[in-house]
Amino acid sequence: MAHILNLASTTKTFRIAVVGVGLVGGEFIKQLLTFPTPSPFRLVSLSSSKSTVFAPDGLSVSASNWQDELASSGRKPNLQLLLRELASLVKPGQEVVLVDNTSSNDVAALYPQFLEFGVHIITPNKKAFSSELSLYEQILAASLDSGAKFLNEATVGAGLPIISTLKDLVATGDNITKIEGVFSGTMSYIFNEFSTGKEGGPSFSSVVSIAREKGYTEPHPADDLNGADVARKLTILSRFVPSLRSALPSGYQSVNTKSLIPPELEGIDSGDEFIKRLPEFDAHFDKLRADAFKEGKVLRYAGVIDVATGVIKADLEKYPVTHAFATALGGSDNIIMFHTERYGARPLVVQGAGAGAAVTAMGVMSDLLKLV
Repeated sequence: MAHILNLASTTKTFRIAVVGVGLVGGEFIKQLLTFPTPSPFRLVSLSSSKSTVFAPDGLSVSASNWQDELASSGRKPNLQLLLRELASLVKPGQEVVLVDNTSSNDVAALYPQFLEFGVHIITPNKKAFSSELSLYEQILAASLDSGAKFLNEATVGAGLPIISTLKDLVATGDNITKIEGVFSGTMSYIFNEFSTGKEGGPSFSSVVSIAREKGYTEPHPADDLNGADVARKLTILSRFVPSLRSALPSGYQSVNTKSLIPPELEGIDSGDEFIKRLPEFDAHFDKLRADAFKEGKVLRYAGVIDVATGVIKADLEKYPVTHAFATALGGSDNIIMFHTERYGARPLVVQGAGAGAAVTAMGVMSDLLKLV
């Protein structure tokens, strides 16, 4: 009830501009436009890669017709123009929010400017927070300077409360000793199917192929198997740990990352061609699975942030069949363990669906509610 009362009594209005209207963006817009009244939110702008609409007092669109409105606008998107339009709306009692549902580097590079003008940023886009440290430092400085906030819960674990949990642990004075987890829904699915703790099992290539058909992988599976997505998430989390904030000067590229792409397939541009050739390397993965089985273990692609040693790595690890990473995961779940001074004997565990438009949009929406 607290939120309902809070929303009903708030005198502020929030002008919201949404960039990126694909799966996550579309779901977020639906959640926003069907928000219970009285709503403090006014949708003032929508931008796709092809067109944009802007109305300073709020677009007159509904959950059923916003796509038509955007498609028929005839106005091309222009980020610099949007920046100026939103900056002009910032005034006392009227907050302005950019919701970036893209995975664009171009939008991410402008975050410091939006923040400097007092525009809050909410996003599932990992690029700004996992690239060079210099961009991250600019974002922090601009936010501190103007008081505009950036909230990025959905960059790690979709709608799961992973970043907010870490922020709360740090803010209340707990010492993080280690964070480890299965951070990629794609890798989770692949190894939950491939390595079950029983002898044998399906071939690696067939599991990757099915994962692609189900839409769990990127169109080109190498974009998942290279481990970069996990490295980005580790970068984002490590920067919320005070002693590690500057540990990765080149962002995710500074993370010690194990790629599962066979070297011979490194340069293949086509996802279809990659899937066709992957069976050539099944024997290699079969051996890894058999070796783990002999030790009573399973294979899991995990990310580890070891605060004491400063080691931040994404790698294919072996875990005992009794370990939570072996027993608790299903489908494309994420699971993250926070080892801290307070949670010494047993780690704090966050687990659940770590991918999907509805839960990612929920993570974005919950960040928006934190501003109210």
